[in-house]
Amino acid sequence: MAVRPLPDNPRIDWLRKQAKTLLRQVDAGRSEELVAEFHPRPPRTFTLSDAQLVVARMYGFASWPRLRHHLDTIARHSRSPHLVEPAADLPAEFLRLACLTYGADHPGRTGQADLLLARHPELATADVFTMAATGSAEALAGVLAAEPELARAQGGPFGWEPLLYLTYARLATPGEPVAAARVLLRHGADPDAGFLWEGLTSPFTALTGAFGGGEADQPPHPHALALARSLLEAGADPNDGQTLYNRGLGGSFSDDVSHLELLLEFGLGRGGGGPWQVRLGPALRSPRQLMREELATAALRGGPRRARLLLAHGAEVDGRGGHPAFGGHTPYELALLNGHTEVARVLAAAGASADLEEMDAFVAACMRADAAAVAGFGGEVLARAPARFPGLVHRAAGLGKTEAVRLLAGLGFDLDHGERSTPLHEAAWNDDVETVRALIELGADPAITDPRFGATPLGWAEHGGRHRVAAVLREALEGRGRSSGTG
Repeated sequence: MAVRPLPDNPRIDWLRKQAKTLLRQVDAGRSEELVAEFHPRPPRTFTLSDAQLVVARMYGFASWPRLRHHLDTIARHSRSPHLVEPAADLPAEFLRLACLTYGADHPGRTGQADLLLARHPELATADVFTMAATGSAEALAGVLAAEPELARAQGGPFGWEPLLYLTYARLATPGEPVAAARVLLRHGADPDAGFLWEGLTSPFTALTGAFGGGEADQPPHPHALALARSLLEAGADPNDGQTLYNRGLGGSFSDDVSHLELLLEFGLGRGGGGPWQVRLGPALRSPRQLMREELATAALRGGPRRARLLLAHGAEVDGRGGHPAFGGHTPYELALLNGHTEVARVLAAAGASADLEEMDAFVAACMRADAAAVAGFGGEVLARAPARFPGLVHRAAGLGKTEAVRLLAGLGFDLDHGERSTPLHEAAWNDDVETVRALIELGADPAITDPRFGATPLGWAEHGGRHRVAAVLREALEGRGRSSGTG
């Protein structure tokens, strides 16, 4: 029986109830296997403390006190910057608008901070937090010479340290952020400073802020690489899982490897995982597992440069990533199933192999747009494929596999199939003009709305600043209006 991951933002009351439920089940003659698996010495008389021990070990902790300590750590470092309300205090409001929050990062938000600073230039040096956000290195040096403890002070609207306001700020004119960061670090700022967003056990560190990225494609800091190097030279641990997620599995994907090269230079995949690993223990992925996740991401999303780089630095060619997106597949299987032929060749050259079942082989042929191989599966497979794999065209569109989209359309797949979005929404968000044009040409509805936000693909494109795709979608909607007589 495998150790289970704790749920996001766990509460001690919930765990206490779980232990009491287990005690009742044991008293009723049930759950013996669970007790035998996780209790080191199952007692004849099972008590509440025994139940708490089983619950703790079930989640990977040696004892109930260690589990409680873990929850205290989460509570101490948890922050919800996206939920902070507007403030009458100008420095606090400036910082609230100036920084990424990973939940309220709508377009134009940081631009409001630029306007506020233009109207009130004194905000740049109002306190140590605004000095950090605006890269006011000289002012910081003066303040910290007198009060060096302010380099680690927590404050401002988010309860952050100054270094976090510096790396999460996205101002049009960021001042001298690298010099300001070095001033803070020289006066004792923690290069591993970070917080747990909504209690999630994947720290949003200063490195995470510098590199940006994520599910809403948050921009990197204008001086991302120089800032990150300064942090790493000061001792920041390179095994930064949230940075890797934001620049890999989360959000839009590119095969840019600059962040990976830097992290690998400073020891990504090696060492003990740094202070956050000490704080969070089994809740945090080990350096070795992070390398597995990265290679699986390169295979899933199509990053041959990433794959080569990771393999050259010791990534396990058949190591399986733990994220649900990988479905338990090896990197080579992921590359095949998503039509990434170059990544598949890289992995095969490194010794990977796969023996796909018939329907997986069919999916692989579709995703690499191999019409002859697809036809070879015969009429029965082709007839039931659209019902069995309704999201396949969605996957192809999201990965920019335009020819695979055309092949799937010819097989009868629904081009307007909706999950959290439609294929057209995904292609629009990725600013993929070629796939958007192909979908519209093949009959996808440009006016369709997604089930979550009720927004059209054009709405997604405009929200994300995908101007090229937005122009194509406007043209399609105008043409549709003219053909229906409503334009």
